[in-house]
Amino acid sequence: MLHPGLYEQVINNALTGELAEIPEARKSVAPIDKAEASKVLAQYLADVVQKGLDNVLDNGGDISAQIGLTNQIVDLIQSTTKEADFAALGVDQRAEQLLSLLRETDPRLAVGKTAADIERPETSIAQSSLFTGAVHEPQMFTELKKEIVSADRIDMLVSFIKWSGLRLIMDELREFTHSGGELRIITTSYMGATDVKAIEELRKLPNTHIKVSYNTKTTRLHAKAYIFYRETGFTTAYVGSSNLSNAALTSGLEWNTKVTKRDLPETIDKIAATFEYYWNDREFEYYAEDQRERLARALKAEKYFDTNNADVYTMDINPYSYQQEILDKLEAERTVRGYTRNLVVAATGTGKTVISALDYKRFRKQNPDRPCRLLFVAHREEILKQSLYTFRAVLKDANFGELFVGNYKPESIDNLFLSIQTFNSQSFTEKTSPDFYDYIIVDAYEIIGLNQKSLINQGLDWLRPIFLTQKEAMKMSIRRFYEQRRKSAA
Repeated sequence: MLHPGLYEQVINNALTGELAEIPEARKSVAPIDKAEASKVLAQYLADVVQKGLDNVLDNGGDISAQIGLTNQIVDLIQSTTKEADFAALGVDQRAEQLLSLLRETDPRLAVGKTAADIERPETSIAQSSLFTGAVHEPQMFTELKKEIVSADRIDMLVSFIKWSGLRLIMDELREFTHSGGELRIITTSYMGATDVKAIEELRKLPNTHIKVSYNTKTTRLHAKAYIFYRETGFTTAYVGSSNLSNAALTSGLEWNTKVTKRDLPETIDKIAATFEYYWNDREFEYYAEDQRERLARALKAEKYFDTNNADVYTMDINPYSYQQEILDKLEAERTVRGYTRNLVVAATGTGKTVISALDYKRFRKQNPDRPCRLLFVAHREEILKQSLYTFRAVLKDANFGELFVGNYKPESIDNLFLSIQTFNSQSFTEKTSPDFYDYIIVDAYEIIGLNQKSLINQGLDWLRPIFLTQKEAMKMSIRRFYEQRRKSAA
């Protein structure tokens, strides 16, 4: 029975009868595109042939019977096309697969090894598959190691490279490049996450070429791809979420698709063509020994904190006891007293940004059916960068949020870290509705910089103060705040 919805189904005899009973207004059919006909029909035929071969087994046949049916199909194609070359495509009755082949001069032969000793990936190099980090699957880094040693040429495209991840496959890369294999790598200085040590170790390898994008304000490369070219035609590529870091390749909840040339040739061709496009783009510059200082400066400029630990995105950040106290108070103000506009007052260094990030994380969990758009307003670019980093770490999402300050221009304003100067210069309240943002955080001192109309429009016309530590001293701070606010409103 046909279900309502979208199809790209070849209409066979069975479907013809079923479609005849359906009114014209309820169905849409189109001729098979002549340019795509061989591909479309081959895909359809593959399903039919597989079903037929399964039927042979179901009726008591063995693999030799399956080969017999396969060869009958090949014979039919030969007789129809009159091409003698098809005769050579019949399957040998021994029912074997070629797994590897060594060169005549392969040095492994000299020490008594054979082609059967070649290490190969655990997953098929002829059928695409998905890695999800599940316990029953091979780890990404173990598969990459085996792909490296069996490849003829390798391309890698990653946002950042950590030494913790590179060292897992460094021995195999060293063996690969010293044996004449060509390695090309594209990466960036995005978020300051790359380790200079990792790039330098790669630079020292022979037959290795590295290109780096230093302009992360316009080039936001998030793609991760590892491409292993084989002259045998069994090229494979891993495309997904894993950068070259220890967590991403071992314990992180990362999804990566292994694509093979044998079953998805167009996808492999597109991956290869896109890599070549990036490689020839002037945005990506060759890295050499004299570029080390430049890379170090670029990475330092990109860091939101004095840290180079991208593994933070896989770690749980838990509040200290005093931070949990303020989180509990915030929850009580909302659920018990009904106050949704609250002011947290705390001494410098007590982690107010972490508190706000943890509270926002809880807010998102409590409101799964809402977009939970976030607006974070502060007065300095550095504060906004540090705050964005904190939120990404707490949410374990390296792509969360965007900056709107100075030279930073966001692609979306859904989760925005905005400067007070930009807020005013862009007339932000006129470009967003009062209920656009679900969760708003404003640096307490900077509320003074907003006019009264802006406060009302953004739902900040009244604040419920909450104190974390040194309560009496904080009362003085909040009193001064309200006095300044009244002056600015006047």
